[in-house]
Amino acid sequence: MKRTITPTTVEKVLRDDDFIVSKTDPRGRITYGNRIFIEFSGYTESELIGSQHNIIRHPDMPRGVFKLLWDSIQDKRECNAYVKNMAKDGSFYWVFANITPDLDAHGNITGYFSVRRKPRASAVAAVTDLYRSMRAAEQAAGARDAIQASTRILTDLLTEKGMTYDALVLAI
Repeated sequence: MKRTITPTTVEKVLRDDDFIVSKTDPRGRITYGNRIFIEFSGYTESELIGSQHNIIRHPDMPRGVFKLLWDSIQDKRECNAYVKNMAKDGSFYWVFANITPDLDAHGNITGYFSVRRKPRASAVAAVTDLYRSMRAAEQAAGARDAIQASTRILTDLLTEKGMTYDALVLAI
């Protein structure tokens, strides 16, 4: 099912004590979402369960960030990221996300666990500019080369700063 949600300029801001929690299967289908996730996403629990987690993907998010995130967690490493999500009504909300692979006793990935909280305003401002540059590179490159183009923007920045993505995210 293709979503036809139009993004709006309405921002929802997480409260200081909010934690959005979700779990997915290994393919990214939602298996659990807490009440704060349901509240901010605007979807019902039954709409979320079984849906791909990208149901809340905002079009302002660069594909290169999601590639880095997926590469990390599929390599059994946790990942931190600032993410702009889109609710069912088109509004948006920023989160600071920690995504961790769930492993069974044999070290096989059984799913992913994500905890998101309210990000610092200064961090959102910093990543907004970066993500805007990455999205512009994606659009200029076209669909076939979009991920590579935005990833290059990010890796060039990380090389210039001499840090990993996680270190950058935690530093801003």
